[in-house]
This record gives sequence, C-alpha cells and structure tokens, in this order.
Amino acid sequence: MKKFIYIAASLFLTITMQAQDRPQPKPGPAPSININKPQSFVLNNGLKVLVVENHKLPRVSFNLTLDNPPYAEGAKKGVSDILSSMIGNGTESMNKDAFNEEIDFLGANINFDASGASANGLSRYSKRILELMADGALNPLFVQEEFDKEKAKIIEGLKSEEKSVTAIARRVENVLTYGKEHYKGEFTSEETLNNVTLEDVTLNYNTYFVPANAYLVIVGDVKFKEVKKEVERLFGSWKKATAPQLTYSDPKDVQYSQINFIDTPNAVQSEIALVNLSNLKMTDKEYFAVLLANQVLGGGGEGRLFLNLREKHGWTYGAYSSIGSGKYINKFRSGSSVRNAVTDSAVVEVFNELKRMRTELVSEEDLKNAKAKYVGNFVMQIEKPSTIAGYALNKETQGLPEDFYENYIKNINAVNAEDIKNAANKFFLANQTRVIIVGKAADVLPGLEVMSKREKLPIFYFDKYGNPTQKPEVKKPVPAGVTAQTVLNDYIKAIGGEKAVKNVKTLAVMSSGTIQGTALEMVMKSAPKKLAFEMKAMGMTMSKQIVNEKEAYAMQQGQRKDYTGDELKEMQAEANTFKELALLTDKEISVTGIENINGADAYALKNGKATLYYDVKTGYKVAESKELEQRGQKMTQTTYFQDYKDVKGLKFPYKIIMNVGIEIELTTTEVKINEGVTDADFK
Repeated sequence: MKKFIYIAASLFLTITMQAQDRPQPKPGPAPSININKPQSFVLNNGLKVLVVENHKLPRVSFNLTLDNPPYAEGAKKGVSDILSSMIGNGTESMNKDAFNEEIDFLGANINFDASGASANGLSRYSKRILELMADGALNPLFVQEEFDKEKAKIIEGLKSEEKSVTAIARRVENVLTYGKEHYKGEFTSEETLNNVTLEDVTLNYNTYFVPANAYLVIVGDVKFKEVKKEVERLFGSWKKATAPQLTYSDPKDVQYSQINFIDTPNAVQSEIALVNLSNLKMTDKEYFAVLLANQVLGGGGEGRLFLNLREKHGWTYGAYSSIGSGKYINKFRSGSSVRNAVTDSAVVEVFNELKRMRTELVSEEDLKNAKAKYVGNFVMQIEKPSTIAGYALNKETQGLPEDFYENYIKNINAVNAEDIKNAANKFFLANQTRVIIVGKAADVLPGLEVMSKREKLPIFYFDKYGNPTQKPEVKKPVPAGVTAQTVLNDYIKAIGGEKAVKNVKTLAVMSSGTIQGTALEMVMKSAPKKLAFEMKAMGMTMSKQIVNEKEAYAMQQGQRKDYTGDELKEMQAEANTFKELALLTDKEISVTGIENINGADAYALKNGKATLYYDVKTGYKVAESKELEQRGQKMTQTTYFQDYKDVKGLKFPYKIIMNVGIEIELTTTEVKINEGVTDADFK
C-alpha cells in the first residue's frame, strides 16, 4: 500500500517546489507616490466614515472595522468564532438563502465576522451592496438551529486538527509566548465551545459590535455626497454604544534563552519557532529599519534563513521570520519545519543567523535587494482598493503622520546598514529567546539534549496544550525474547495466519482520498515480485508505477523514470503481496525499541531506510516511516494503518493516513484476493 503513497507525496512536493522556485520579477523604477486623501465624516453614534473616490474602474469596496480593544473570552473561548460564522447567515428581514442568492445575483462579495464586515462589487450596484452589508451587520439573525450547526462545524474542525503537528505548534507557541490567560494565548477547545450558548453569542454581539470605535472605509467609483446620504440612512440608527475597555498586563520574555519541547509521536518533521515579544509601533523611529532587518533575515526566498537551511543544507522547504507591529503586544519569530534528524542543527543555524544580524553590518547587496523587494511590493499593492482602505484605516487607528505612505519609499531608502544592525539588537533578542520545538521525541531528543548542553540551552517539557509535563520516555526497552522474527510472526498471525497469507497469490486494493481538495482514486495490484500502482485525479492518470522481475519504472506527469542498480533491487525486494513473509528470513532487520504510535506502544523494526511499527498488543502493523528525497531535499514520510477489517479471512487496514507535512487520508473501497489481477497489469 505504501508504494502509491510515496508517489502521491512526490507529486505534491514537486508541485510545491515548482511554485517556490519561480523567480521574483525585478521591480522597475519607483514612481512618485500620490495616495488619494479620504474625505471623512462622523455619525452621531460615533461611526467614522472615510471615503476615497477612485473612478478608474467601475467598482467599489466597503470595509467596516471595529477597532475595539482586545479581550479574553476565558471559559467561553470560541464565542466570537461562533458569532463570526453566524453573522451574515441571513437577517431579520431576509432568510439565509434569499440573502446569499441576491449577493450572487449582484456578482458581489460580502463577508462578515465578529470584528466587522466587507463588501465589493460593481459600482452600478453599490447602493444595494451597501444595503445588504448594513442589513447583515446590524440586523443579524441569531437562531438556535444555525447556532447548533455552526458550533458543530467548529468542533469538527478542531477534531480534524487534533493530530496536526502544525496546528499543535501554532497553539502551543501562543500559549507559551503570551500565557493562557492573555487574549493572544488562550485557545478554543471543544470544552470551551460547549460552554457557549446562543445567549452568549447574542450578548457578545450586543456588547462589542458597536459603533464607538468603528470605521467604515469606502473606496472606489462613488460620489462623496451620494454615499454620505446612504451611510447616514443605513447606519444612522445603529445604537450608540462603546465596547468595554479592558486592560491586560503585557507578557514577559523568558529570563534566559531556553528550549520548550512538545512531544508529538506522529510528527514526521519538527516545527521550530524562535520567539521573543515585540512592542514595535508603526510610529517608532526604527520601524523601517526593522522591516528591512526582517526581510534580510527571513522575509522570503532570498532571506538568510532560507538560503542557509534550505539552499545550503537541504533541511527544509522553507525558513522564514516575521515581526508584528501595532498598538498591542506582538512577537518576533524565526521558524521552519525541518526533518527530525536535523532539528538540533537547524536551531543552531537559526541562532547563528540571528547573531549575524546583531553583530555584522549587512552587505550593500543584501540591503539593496531588501529595499527593492519592499519598494516593489509597495508599488504593486498601492493600486488595490483594499490596500488604500487599509492605509486610510492605519492612519486613523495607528496615529500615523498624514504623509506616512507618501514618504514610505523615501523612508525605506533612507535606512542604512548601521540602522539595521541597531534594529536587530533591539528587537531580535539574543539571550531571552524561547525556542519552541514540536516534534517526535524518539527521533529528536537525543541530538537535542547534546546540543542543549553544548549551547547552554536548558530544555523544558510541555504537552500539546502548553501545560508543563515530564520528559517523555523516548524508547522503552524491548522485553527479553522479543525479536524482529517474533514481531513479524505475531503480525502474520494477527491478520489471519501464515497459511492464509501464503495462499494469497494476487492482491488488488482500491482506495480513494483527497489532496488539497482534489479527489483521488488509487489502485494497487501485487503478486510475488510484482507491483502495479496507478493514481488518478479527477479521472486522469497522474502517476503510475510498475515493478516486475526484469524492470521497475515510474511514470509521473508524462515523464518516465527507470530504476536501476540498488534502486531496482530495493523495488523488487519489496514487491509482494505481504512483504513480511520475506522479512522473516532477513538477517538485517532488527527491533530498535518500543515507541508511542497514536497513543499505543509499538515495536519499531528497522529495515534499511524504513522503520516498521507493530502494535505491542494487537500485532497489527500500525505505521511505517521511510526516508525520501525530492529535488535534493530529504524528508521522512510516515504512513499510518488503521481500521483493520476482515476480507475472506484476512485483515486489511481500511484507513491509511500519509503524513508528509500535510496529511492525506485514504479509505479502502475494495480488496480483491486472487482475482482481478493479470500479468498484463505489470507490463
């Protein structure tokens, strides 16, 4: 079964790498910047309205933003998530279907959430688009049936992310950086969602969806006087109110640099983040120097982190950094997803790049490229209505000078190498960095512990919810008498016995699944020393693999690859209905320990580049990991086998989950034993 999964992973990674490798166009000469100044007015209820007339295109955009102070939701975390999903599902005067149908008829886009609304479309329909947006925002329909549906959807989404290493890393990073009691550190769970009622959603809306700190930004083909009348008519009755002004103590950075490790046994790669807090404001004198410092360090494919971890070492598909800015506390982070085996080395290299930024002046070439990137992006974005709306809003909410964006390019170009070094020293902390690593302890901890002693970075352990915990038991000792052969025999016995397994001369397995929303159909056929695999997407063959006694080749995207030498021998050795029969006599395979696989103990059997995992209690094969290489990048792919079902006296896994940075879940639809396979299948 694993053969076709490797090809699916290869196809996905090829597409990803091709997208990443596209060269960025070089920006032309920077034009003079002339940003239209908004005309403004304020309603009696406090709503501030900014109008930017732009008649180049017959389109208009509306953006309603509630600039309320942030707040923690505590035991009812998720109430604003449910509100965001409910608001816009119809109004007091229009049901959901009628509301959405009219939006579609107008060719408009209208979106709502707990912090505002947005809409855009043709200016000839601007009056009606604004009416619909106002109706949806100010007269939402909150009913129990919709509440139950939306709440169930969110809970289902949380369940689907439960084993996602990326989701776990994102959650724990915020918990550890800001603290669980802080509005940026708390997280939504099934428990907190179950505390939320429809009345809580209504109360949240009435408390926070108010006009005192609200801004309505209108950009496009409109006339100020006409749109002013419409805004007054539609929003004038919005009841005057102010959201609560809550205050929170800013979290603190760690006293000394340290590693915070979270064990996720299903991780095929480690999620690494080096984090410290940031209070960067757009009005700070270092603001533009910080932007460029981050660009040089990890702002894209030309950043030092990317060039080091990917281009130089081949440890990852990307490494980046970012720094938040604004009125409230934020963070600076450098991060990457790397192979488990190089986690410790990657951390060291990220620290090295941070040190370079703090101690060395950037080269003229690096500085020039960073400036060109920022200027180019600025010029390209400035034509978009959403950008103009954002600029107008930033001036109001961030206290920016009136000519902030007119002078943007000038301020970028004024930054020198010394400015960048000073900015890095102030915002890229050297001795108070929290290194958050989410990965498989069995693979990561041995090297990490050696590095931590050498670099004087103590390790603290946390669970996937950010709670302190004990150091995980990496590999349990193997009981006396347990060998690779006893484990394999237990597996063969568990799935039906040696006699039944040997009676299988041919095997055909049909499966289906999705990858990034695209439906997949897969067929794997096998016989002694033979294998045939085909994967289809939307009815078209995407990849094919054939192995027989004489040759082995793969077809992918119209290209054929023939396997020779050791690769051919390896392919032929694994081509079988049940490879465990052949492994019984293999002297090289060995038991390396007992590891945790999805919450249960499993024997780990090392077989060349692959590791096979068999459940200690049931004997079933529950996972298989293998080192792969794609376009020069090494990676580990782990496949999980679940939901064993009986087919003619033999047990087969009907759920297969392939994890290669993303998860692809496959469901077996049919298994054929000793039928449906011919010699022609292996040509």
